[in-house]
Amino acid sequence: MPKYTFTRAHRPALTKRHKIAVAGVATLGAAAVAFSAVPGNAETTTSEAAVSSAPVKYSSEQLKVLQADVSEQLAAKSLQGQAAAAKAKVEAKAKAKAAAAAKKKAAAAAAAKKAAAKKKAEKARKAKAASRSAHRAKLKAAVRKSYANNLDGWIKESLDIMKSKGIPGTYNGLYRNIIRESSGNPNAINNWDINAINGVPSIGLLQIIKPTFNAYHVPGTAWSQYDPVANITASANYAFHRYGSIDNVNSAY
Repeated sequence: MPKYTFTRAHRPALTKRHKIAVAGVATLGAAAVAFSAVPGNAETTTSEAAVSSAPVKYSSEQLKVLQADVSEQLAAKSLQGQAAAAKAKVEAKAKAKAAAAAKKKAAAAAAAKKAAAKKKAEKARKAKAASRSAHRAKLKAAVRKSYANNLDGWIKESLDIMKSKGIPGTYNGLYRNIIRESSGNPNAINNWDINAINGVPSIGLLQIIKPTFNAYHVPGTAWSQYDPVANITASANYAFHRYGSIDNVNSAY
């Protein structure tokens, strides 16, 4: 009975001793071929050769099993190498994908940061512009002229409004007509002339009737004939359209 048996179910790893044995079996095969080619009278020599190779105890069936084992082990190693290469490829692909994702995330974060900085700068710019506008308005209000609440102040304020609206007239022209018409009394009212008989009496510093006041009222002034500035500017505007200027009026108009 052979010392070593091999089955498909359990095959030992091919050791160095096995490899030597395989080489011995190959030699034995070659010797067998040589024996078949030697003539009958060479029997003694062949027997001696067979005796000298007696230590090789593997049969041809065992040799086939060993050869199959070697082939399977080589194939297994090849598969292992392929699996390792495939695994390395997958890992490299995953690593590249992760790097690309990280790069994309970093780019998005940078873009968001840039957008936030731009928005913040724009907000700061608008706030600064609003602050400047408010400051200008405050300065404008601070330097706004103040006028005395008397005839002199009313005429001066009216002249500034007339100038901004393109209505001609001078201090002297206004003052002269005011003194003639009402003696400088903003509450003066004429209850005896034809206008009063018709139900529309002349009122205020320049004795203007309601329909004329309404037609020539200057925006930004009060809607009252008794208001000194509103009365002066509406009357001057009427004189401008009818006579060219309040300065050209020297009597009832």
